[in-house]
Amino acid sequence: MPTVDDILEHIGEFHFFQKQIFFFLSLFSASFAPIYVGIVFLGFTPDHHCRSPGVAELSRRCGWTRDQELNYTLPGLGAEGDAFTRQCRMFQVDWNQSALGCVDPLADLAANRSHLPLGPCEHGWVYDTPGSSIVTEFNLVCANSWMLDLFQSAVNVGFFVGSVGIGYIADRFGRKLCLLITILINATAGVLMAISPTYTWMLTFRLIQGLVSKAGWLVSYILITEFVGLSYRRTVGILYQVTFTIGLLLLTGVAYALPQWRWLQFTVSLPNFCFLLYYWCVPESPRWLIAQNKNAKAMKIIKHIAKKNGKPLPASFQNLRPDEEVGAKLNPSFLDLVRTPQIRKHTLILMYNWFTSSVLYQGLIMHMGLAGSNIYLDFFYSALVEFPAAFIIILSIDRIGRRYPWAGSNIVAGAACLASVFIPDDLHWLKITTACLGRMGITMAYEMVCLVNAELYPTFIRNLGVLVCSSMCDIGGILTPFLVYRLTDVWHELPLIVFGVVGLIAGVLVLLLPETKGKALPETIEEVENMQR
Repeated sequence: MPTVDDILEHIGEFHFFQKQIFFFLSLFSASFAPIYVGIVFLGFTPDHHCRSPGVAELSRRCGWTRDQELNYTLPGLGAEGDAFTRQCRMFQVDWNQSALGCVDPLADLAANRSHLPLGPCEHGWVYDTPGSSIVTEFNLVCANSWMLDLFQSAVNVGFFVGSVGIGYIADRFGRKLCLLITILINATAGVLMAISPTYTWMLTFRLIQGLVSKAGWLVSYILITEFVGLSYRRTVGILYQVTFTIGLLLLTGVAYALPQWRWLQFTVSLPNFCFLLYYWCVPESPRWLIAQNKNAKAMKIIKHIAKKNGKPLPASFQNLRPDEEVGAKLNPSFLDLVRTPQIRKHTLILMYNWFTSSVLYQGLIMHMGLAGSNIYLDFFYSALVEFPAAFIIILSIDRIGRRYPWAGSNIVAGAACLASVFIPDDLHWLKITTACLGRMGITMAYEMVCLVNAELYPTFIRNLGVLVCSSMCDIGGILTPFLVYRLTDVWHELPLIVFGVVGLIAGVLVLLLPETKGKALPETIEEVENMQR
């Protein structure tokens, strides 16, 4: 029985039909960016200080500048005081005393301001920002700052749970049905989050978005790779991820135009309902239908592809019959990911590489930071770094293969982290260059693991394999803030050493995987077991 790749060679591997599907699904890929990194704008924590009506009244009478007013609103510890104390506590002083003068009202009360009693903010906080975020609206600062951490972790927890569960559904009941369900739930939860009256409701809808959004993005990725032919599959897989980067850039512009978090959330969520039109635009994967012994439906879609591409379907491919050796249709099982030696090795190495990619990708951003204080420019510049990474992958995987560029990118990222530890602080330009090199390396590794993961599993468990392995990147996303901030308290460069060691190990493990360059997508477990040979 001819394979789908054999048929696509005759009716078009990447012609009008595939380009149309790629355009539709690329729009969906770009829409995932606000969910994955939107917390940067939704949860932005601006400079803030305790609200003090007494100081504000004294400032009005004395004609103080803002800086003069802040000098008495914040505890008078200057640079010697820690940030939490200066932002979350205030002087316990009766600012209505007539004895307080305008030059230095605290001079007569204490020679040293550090001796004045401090107390909690009793009247809330004042935020130094023209817009709003969930932090400013729900006062997620000081004693409530952990609630912002919980909000950030909720989406990653959802990613983890949803990837495994929805991966099984996609392999059991079909890619198209699963994609449409995740689109509907994601769009609805996003809009409801924008109008949530309380933090609890907002957190609930954020978790629901996490449960379906990443899984839907990966289902869409699997779908496009199964529609195109062998010679275009790798390029299409990389470009699909590039559209996510384009989504990051668009998000920056939208966030700049809409500094109010509710309008921003509503604006990036509402267009997702348009993706429900995919019910008429995107057919089911013929590869999945054949794996489920639904050959009649698969042939109907193949004829549709041939018609769209203006290519005649050869007579020898007019009818697809079930392979007599296949027997009953194959149902995916989690045990299939570890039952046989080669697939078990693939699963363990891929899971570790997904974890590594997430930890280094997010960790380098957190640790390095960006010069300047403009959050929009900082985010924009960080997204631009990802374009050269995709360009290098496209140039290298056709000529060199998958393994060596993938292993090399992990090793470069790990080596850059270790090198940064030994670069003096006065060589700031060299530190930034090395950090950018590490960011580019791990971006390449992130895109490569997504590409190769789909090529190392047979069709009937491909979606399950990708989503289960990629769930480790969600574990990494949950742990990364603790790795960065807790280890930095011990030694500022310690996270870089951990990142470096983890990245180097990932690069070595990649060399144990088989090369998939020029190979058709495996259809059976036996084909995967023979790949190493």
